[in-house]
Amino acid sequence: MINKKFVKELKKEYDAHEIERRQIISLANIVLHDSKRVIFALHRWDTKKANDSLVEIEKILIGLEKKFGYTRLAQEGSYKAGVEEYVEAKMLNKLVGGDKVDAIKGFTINAESYLSGICDLTGELVRQAVNQAAAGKLKEVAKIKGLIDEIMAELVEFDMAGYLRTKYDQARGNVRKIEQINYEINLRK
Repeated sequence: MINKKFVKELKKEYDAHEIERRQIISLANIVLHDSKRVIFALHRWDTKKANDSLVEIEKILIGLEKKFGYTRLAQEGSYKAGVEEYVEAKMLNKLVGGDKVDAIKGFTINAESYLSGICDLTGELVRQAVNQAAAGKLKEVAKIKGLIDEIMAELVEFDMAGYLRTKYDQARGNVRKIEQINYEINLRK
């Protein structure tokens, strides 16, 4: 025997959760894709477009947290992916603007999202180095290598496991890439 009232309440709760889930996924996808566009704009040195986009992304993230609360948002993989990409874009924007990697204010970002975004940031910095090398700005490549080295010196202090370990290993691969770029530049001098 099944208590039909119980099942009806269960269905109501489930349906409400699914409606929330779809709303979160929809907005998280906008955050993810717009963050990728920010990174692309920064590689083209279009800082105005990047800054304008970051403001809009932050409005979405603040709105999501107000509407659903961080605990609910953290249950959705699409939200976590969007925030990680946002962290990567925001940190790249900070570095391009002469700032340092630092906490982001206005809404909740957990340590895993920060660490993942910062690990991915090293790949974008390698891309910046390649662009600078192609433009003949070899001193900029050395500065970027220094930034990546500094980031990795901090990341090595974490005992990352699982998903974050994969991200860290990718960052280590980016160190090898920037070292190779630097080596080739020095050979040609």
